[in-house]
Amino acid sequence: MKLARITTYPVKSVSGTDMAAAEVRGLGVEGDRRWAVVYANGVVATRRELPRLAHLSAVTTPHGISISFESDRFDIPIPSGAPCKVKVFSTGIDGVEDAGNYASHFLSSALEREVRLVYFPDTAQRVVDRAYAPGDHFTALSDGFPVLLTTQASLAELNAELETPVEMRRFRPNVVVGGDIEPWSEDTWKVIRIGSTIFRVVKPCERCVMVTQDPSTGEQTHRNEPLATLRRIHRAVTGKIIFGQNLVVEEPGSIVLGDEVEVLESGPSNLLDPKRGDTQSF
Repeated sequence: MKLARITTYPVKSVSGTDMAAAEVRGLGVEGDRRWAVVYANGVVATRRELPRLAHLSAVTTPHGISISFESDRFDIPIPSGAPCKVKVFSTGIDGVEDAGNYASHFLSSALEREVRLVYFPDTAQRVVDRAYAPGDHFTALSDGFPVLLTTQASLAELNAELETPVEMRRFRPNVVVGGDIEPWSEDTWKVIRIGSTIFRVVKPCERCVMVTQDPSTGEQTHRNEPLATLRRIHRAVTGKIIFGQNLVVEEPGSIVLGDEVEVLESGPSNLLDPKRGDTQSF
């Protein structure tokens, strides 16, 4: 098995950047979901309810982030001194920083909704759910875990059942594993090594309406697919629709395209455990 893709998503629910190599720390792949668009009430926006986020693109810069919308681009420095509290679903997160009024005006105009931009600094801490990852593991502004893994074999198995195949981009993974492996084998992995980094697989990833959207436009290309097919071929014992696995970082390191992916520990499929299976990282 080899590492076939590395992607970081600087802004939650906005397009990602593919990388040839990356550093992986406790918060996941470098730069991943350190920024987010938030509503006036402090709730973090996602493409589930705000599809226009697909019209934005973002890249990390040495001093902050650059966000583009159509022909316009706005460079935003890493903020400091404007702490605020936001919520990802029901989880309150303290210590994030507001990126200022200019960023708010640019994004509100692009998204046709009053919003602000926030940044998750190194000083903030958000512990992942210890029911799934005992100990101190952290994430930034993802839904709940720092790294999402998928496999090309599982996508091929899904596409073989679909009338219209879908791209891996719909599932927004950070790392994609390729090679001659069985579909859904990732459900049995417990601990893996990629490059010098060791990950623990902690929870299968439940999928939602967002995977029915074109990742470039936010338009729903089919009301039910690929969710309907996944519901038929790959559900957890709880009935939740699964594609991919959430990971935490056991040993930080670096990863490079083509790195060997080694399974250090495996066991029964975690789709069989009713306590595991409902978080993604959009």
